[in-house]
Amino acid sequence: MTTTEIKTNDRTTTPATTVRSNPAVARLDFAKTAPKVFRAVIGLDAAARQGLDPALVELVQIRASHLNRCAYCLHMHTTDARKAGESEDRLHMVAVWQEAEHFFTDRERSALALTDAVTRIGDAGVPDEVYDRAAAHFTEEELAHLLALIFTINTWNRIALSTAKRAGTDER
Repeated sequence: MTTTEIKTNDRTTTPATTVRSNPAVARLDFAKTAPKVFRAVIGLDAAARQGLDPALVELVQIRASHLNRCAYCLHMHTTDARKAGESEDRLHMVAVWQEAEHFFTDRERSALALTDAVTRIGDAGVPDEVYDRAAAHFTEEELAHLLALIFTINTWNRIALSTAKRAGTDER
């Protein structure tokens, strides 16, 4: 693997994204190696989705996958969104949703903002204004499910990235 250094916001340098020197070398199959953990994440994922609009679920999963640079999950969720009837225009705009607000409803934008904050929680936590904006668009139960969905997709992203899952190899 190779690592480069990058400068971030006039702070000290931090390691940039590493590139696998041999992507053909397989890593462990998480589902087979830790089946109870894998099933637990599937259970959390299923529970988190309950009561949320399926289109919103995909937008949140796509956005977190963009932020985490998870090609495997990004491919999976854009494919699922297309199958569910999501437009190409909206799929292309998820990465730049703040600049393309007219593509998304207020409710969707509040969910995407919350996704950004929770996914990047180490940067500034979850600002009150972001949380309050989401709370204005979702009931407490929906908000709890939305947060659980964001936690779950971040977990899936970390599983896929850590085990070097390749985009386009989803076997569902």
